[in-house]
Amino acid sequence: MIIQSKRVYIASSLIPAQVEINDGKITGIFKYGEKNVDKDYGDLRIVPGFYDVHTHGYFGYDTTAGGKDGLRKWLKDLPLEGVCGICPTTLTQAHDTLINALKEVREVKNEKPEGAQILGIHFEGPYIDVAYKGAQPEPYIVAPSVEEFKQYQQASGDDIKIITMAPEHDEGFKLIKHCADTGVRVSIGHTGTSYDTAMLALANGARGFTHTYNGMSPFSHRENGAVGAAFRAHDTFAECICDGNHSTLASLNIFFRQKQGYGVIISDSLMCKGYPVGSVFDFGGQDVEIYEDGSAHITTGKKQLAGSTLKINEGVKILVENALVPFEDAIDAASINPMKYIGMDNHKGRIAYGYDADIVVLNDDYSVAQTYCLGIAQLS
Repeated sequence: MIIQSKRVYIASSLIPAQVEINDGKITGIFKYGEKNVDKDYGDLRIVPGFYDVHTHGYFGYDTTAGGKDGLRKWLKDLPLEGVCGICPTTLTQAHDTLINALKEVREVKNEKPEGAQILGIHFEGPYIDVAYKGAQPEPYIVAPSVEEFKQYQQASGDDIKIITMAPEHDEGFKLIKHCADTGVRVSIGHTGTSYDTAMLALANGARGFTHTYNGMSPFSHRENGAVGAAFRAHDTFAECICDGNHSTLASLNIFFRQKQGYGVIISDSLMCKGYPVGSVFDFGGQDVEIYEDGSAHITTGKKQLAGSTLKINEGVKILVENALVPFEDAIDAASINPMKYIGMDNHKGRIAYGYDADIVVLNDDYSVAQTYCLGIAQLS
């Protein structure tokens, strides 16, 4: 199969080109009009598929609570927002609950269901800081343990790709070092860490930062905190929820100026994603409600933000149209950067020969005209 457009995203540029797809791979890039095509997308932008490496759930499904049918539906519907792969993300919970959740994700992944791929698992908590727990349930927060984490990794089939944790509670950085030795990306998050401790954690094997700005010690000119470390450590990856609610548009612009080449768009979506405004759901034993702006808030106390209902294609639009982030930076943050972060950039995240045929065709308003997951068209 060959598709073409006058605007194909290749090497951070939009050029006229044809893309040849065979057996789930990109097998050739040709001049526009050179060969007969199966689909001509005209002036629509053809870009690499999007990947969401921090997302908890959708339409009633929550990774930690489980439900295989819900996970299958989620994977099937993700291409509607241009997403070709995700890291289902857990929540701080009881040991047995997490073990069961990890096993279930592994089992569904092995089925190879239709739609987006499961790229691995993002293990968020339970090794976090109480003061910066956000919506994570406090009763299940525990100190980092290498032996316990090995049990979690075994249950996942060695498929935990990212772990979010607070480094200040990891004595001697033992778990961070273990993860570094075994290829798990440690992401600093839900943390009250000082700037110095965050930098030491990076020196001992941590690789990035979870939903930067949110759930971490803030930056000031005298106490630089985790945010300061994320900005100062230029060669580390950092996530950001790009819905305009968790962080202002100005802070999104600042983030992507600081983290150019290392910024990662995430949704941090909850199970309430896909439901109408006003819907209320249980999230780790707490009720959360969807607000008019699409954000999800705990219904009690200070009614703090609990997560989002963001679609990744809408996040790209917000960055470009509202936060004034360059188009190429926004596309890279949704495609190649997350793949670099989890070590899959040798075959995913680019429109290039030999890469997986994960491709999105965008309308001018950033809605999705078509998504190809491993070369298979997803939208009828």
